[in-house]
Amino acid sequence: MSTSPDTAVKAIDDLLHLALAQGASDVHFESGEDFFRARFRIDGLLRMAGSPPIALRDAMVSRLKVLARMDIAEKRLPQDGRIQYPYFDRTVDLRVSSLPTWHGEKLVVRILNVSRERPGLEALGYEADDRDKLVQAIERPHGLILMTGPTGSGKTVSLYSCLELLNRTEVNISTVEDPSEIHLPGANQVTINERAGLTFATTLRALLRQDPDVIMIGEIRDLETAEIAIQAAQTGHLVLSTLHTNDAPSTLARLRHMGIAAFNVAASVSLVTAQRLVRRLCEQCKQPIDDAQLNDFLTALSEQDRASMASHLQSPTKVYKAIGCDACDKGYKGRIGLYQIMPISNGLQSLILQEKSTPILAAQAASEGVRTLRQAGWIKVLQGITSREEVMALTNHG
Repeated sequence: MSTSPDTAVKAIDDLLHLALAQGASDVHFESGEDFFRARFRIDGLLRMAGSPPIALRDAMVSRLKVLARMDIAEKRLPQDGRIQYPYFDRTVDLRVSSLPTWHGEKLVVRILNVSRERPGLEALGYEADDRDKLVQAIERPHGLILMTGPTGSGKTVSLYSCLELLNRTEVNISTVEDPSEIHLPGANQVTINERAGLTFATTLRALLRQDPDVIMIGEIRDLETAEIAIQAAQTGHLVLSTLHTNDAPSTLARLRHMGIAAFNVAASVSLVTAQRLVRRLCEQCKQPIDDAQLNDFLTALSEQDRASMASHLQSPTKVYKAIGCDACDKGYKGRIGLYQIMPISNGLQSLILQEKSTPILAAQAASEGVRTLRQAGWIKVLQGITSREEVMALTNHG
């Protein structure tokens, strides 16, 4: 095969077009001692996409770095860049990250907004009662709303779906992210630049002098950012942000461990959500499990589980399993969210002020009808959307 620049250009274009066609969220370009490969992350899992000739490696890496306006001569330090990539009748935002490794640079291309339309909360997987709780919280003029979950669990899309509901002429929305991933027309979006001194904290202080109504912080990473977010929420602003915690109740403990006083947590946080993304069963090939398996599943549900999904157990129940066909990947196609929605009630505020433990906070939330992530998953199983195995694998922490 030719190793000319034109060959590298075509190889990159072919892989990016394939990634977009298959709905990949990330493309990994990786080098080994005697190989060069591309892998796609689709529905949360990495899959082989191709093995270009190793002779093309340097030319392909350089091509991506040129498109992303990165320094092609710098191979010793990590770099970040962005590409506005033309794809049929639209432009797709790509974020490129390079990392020097033992056998050469590894590049990861994050595919951002393939569709510029934000899905509504219902399309993301929120149940009607949970959606109502979330909308009620974001319609308040002030307070701190926290969305939690691991990297890649859909927190940013959830945040922007909320901002879309608030995006009106009379509302001044500002976002601070590292980097800004989704464009929101009408919002003031800032990408932090720590090398230039533009940190989350310095940007937030400046934003508070810009007469904001709504502030979205991509992630609360440290005490300083947390304190400014708390201050903003207590002084008449609606603040939305994310944290990395396993579930909603443990988020309150995380804020305390960061150094936020209990009375500030109780006075500012209005709602906490936790979320995961589970794979959807393929509609073309999924099949119901047999009666014995269904009986085992229903028998294993606890009283709390049954209470949390009572309305879904009233009708004849069918639970499906993954099979696999030409239209899907091993029985799954696409993903949907599982959500734990926890409004901060008077009862929870009282326990926060008493500095009670996470299990006590979780028990109080459950008594108020807050579902665990696993219970949210069981509802999706009863709706025929996902499988028991998928929920078990993604909700090991409740």
